[in-house]
Amino acid sequence: MDIEQKQSEIIDHFVKEASSASSNASTLVSLITEATSHPSLFAFSEILSLPNVLQLEATENSVYLDMLRLFAHGTWSDYKSNASRFPQLLPDQILKLKQLTVLTMADTHKVLPYDQLMQELDVANVRELEDFLINECMYAGIVRGKLDQLQRCFEVQFAAGRDLRPAQLGNMINTLSNWLSTSENLLVTIQEKIKWADSMGEIDTKHRKDVEEKVEEVKKSLFKKLHTVSRQTSTSGAMRRSALNLVE
Repeated sequence: MDIEQKQSEIIDHFVKEASSASSNASTLVSLITEATSHPSLFAFSEILSLPNVLQLEATENSVYLDMLRLFAHGTWSDYKSNASRFPQLLPDQILKLKQLTVLTMADTHKVLPYDQLMQELDVANVRELEDFLINECMYAGIVRGKLDQLQRCFEVQFAAGRDLRPAQLGNMINTLSNWLSTSENLLVTIQEKIKWADSMGEIDTKHRKDVEEKVEEVKKSLFKKLHTVSRQTSTSGAMRRSALNLVE
């Protein structure tokens, strides 16, 4: 099962559980904690958009809503700089947030220097960093890439996408609109080339037909001339034979 399908099933599970919890704050808090600790869940926007989850805003449990937003859009550095705003994270949540941090970095750069990764992830040395990238990221299926010990960097070949921030949606729509416009222009160009090729094919077919007709006309003309010459030759031969008979 690929990561997208697995994600979809897990998200559906948590969305159903959260929806059935109605406005039961303690149940919602438990679900948020469970979701942000789940080893195979890396997308949270659908849970975050549920009306009863949003009702935690401005309540004594609003820190859990902030925590869910952190896991949807934030990084380990965001947590460290605002730790007092969030509940204390569990070990599984710390691991998850560091994995999400790698996804954020991989989304913007395809070559990630080891020094930058160690700083962002609070990793002490290269061995610990490479173990984390291999065991917690690549084996988890959220990234694929190459560890370059000589250049001290991680070359990203694939990275799972994170939840979009609201401000990013407009940029994505513009990007997709531009892509659609470019695709439509390309399609028009291709169609014009196909029409041109078809017209050239028709011209070539007509030209070939004209040549074949002319060849047939030449053949017929030559046949007539040969037939005429043959008759003339036969007549001339007969006349010579008659003349010889008279002489004799």
